[in-house]
Amino acid sequence: MSNKTTIGDYVTLQRGTTYKGMLVGKPGPALLGLGSIQPGGGFRESDYKTYGGDCPPKLMLTPGDLFVSLKGATKDGEMIGSVARVPVTVPSGRLTQDTVKLEFSDADKETVSYIYWILRTPQYRSYCAGHATGSAVVALSRGDFLSYPVPPLTEANRQIVELLEAIEGKVTLNRQMNETLEEMARTLFRSWFVDFDPVHAKAESRQPEGMDAEMAALFPSEFVESELGMIPKGWEVRSLDKIAEFLNGLALQKYPPREDTTDLPVIKIAQLRKGDSEGSDKANCDVPSAYVVQDGDVLFSWSGSLEVAVWCGGQGALNQHLFKVTSAEFPKWFYLSWVQYHLPEFQSIAASKATTMGHIQRHHLADAKVIVPESAVVKAADGMIAPIIDQIIQNNLEAKQLHELRDGLLPKLISGEIRLPEDMIAEFASGAESA
Repeated sequence: MSNKTTIGDYVTLQRGTTYKGMLVGKPGPALLGLGSIQPGGGFRESDYKTYGGDCPPKLMLTPGDLFVSLKGATKDGEMIGSVARVPVTVPSGRLTQDTVKLEFSDADKETVSYIYWILRTPQYRSYCAGHATGSAVVALSRGDFLSYPVPPLTEANRQIVELLEAIEGKVTLNRQMNETLEEMARTLFRSWFVDFDPVHAKAESRQPEGMDAEMAALFPSEFVESELGMIPKGWEVRSLDKIAEFLNGLALQKYPPREDTTDLPVIKIAQLRKGDSEGSDKANCDVPSAYVVQDGDVLFSWSGSLEVAVWCGGQGALNQHLFKVTSAEFPKWFYLSWVQYHLPEFQSIAASKATTMGHIQRHHLADAKVIVPESAVVKAADGMIAPIIDQIIQNNLEAKQLHELRDGLLPKLISGEIRLPEDMIAEFASGAESA
């Protein structure tokens, strides 16, 4: 490998082609365009669709393959040169006209992994920014991409790559674990508070599935009429805005940054979507405390891209178009679950506002109804669902720390400044395998 000094010494490029829009979403391979790549590098798990049209073999990708964006859809150029690796969860993919596949002359796993991480380094990102051309749509030429210098793969670099792979593996496992935990919480919430399974069981003189007699005794055995139809006796109907407070963010231009360590990152819709505040605007620390966001807070974007999430991106300032959702009466999982339950309806309302940026209004929160059980039932559910939510938050915070460690290691891959202790690599590798 010592005679290889540039990306072009390792790979050739296979460019994708256009596709027929009417066949997007049809059964077939994943359509791997710009939307499937994270700005700066990494695969975007949730942002790809399948394609049922023509898929020549040369355009196909399989798990482990690398593909790159040589153009960007925005003027900021963040997508230029961004690389992604097809995960095992995507058995097959198809290039688009916006992406190119890296075809290796020597496709051993170590080489592919090394090049992948080289293309994630800040030095490479700076190179892409410096060589980008165009105004409306910025691009990186094939020649400039293939000319990027690649340092020799030393033993120190091998150790860094091994650790980076272990970190990415642990982050992936945390995400998969969270997907399972989220499904568990959703299933229990829906069973108890939407479908009323325990109450139906008791009404039919059956033992509620999965619970002992003491817990089953907390549920009524009959239903009564309500504005939503039949609900368990003793439970009540409330508006969504009566079980939680929806605090709208501020126009934070009124709190200009002081350019010191006390400034807070501004959390906007874009930050909520990507889960961190890296590269965000700043506001000074005079922002009222109610509008300061902490890890574990529930945030709900009511304009633009409507979504709700438990924030784990660090302390920040709440921008307008976002609600911070809290409750003095109910646990976090309860109001979070009801917002999630009504989210598709809210998204539909926002999508219907074709002449303006899609949004909902306060009265939509009042119009959205929820079922409130007796306090003993909430307490019983809290004992099961609250630990799940806490574990999800903990996993996300750990992923954030791992990303910070990864970002600290990446520059060293080019500079070769450090040699990592073997026990550090072994610890991460064993942790990823056992998780």
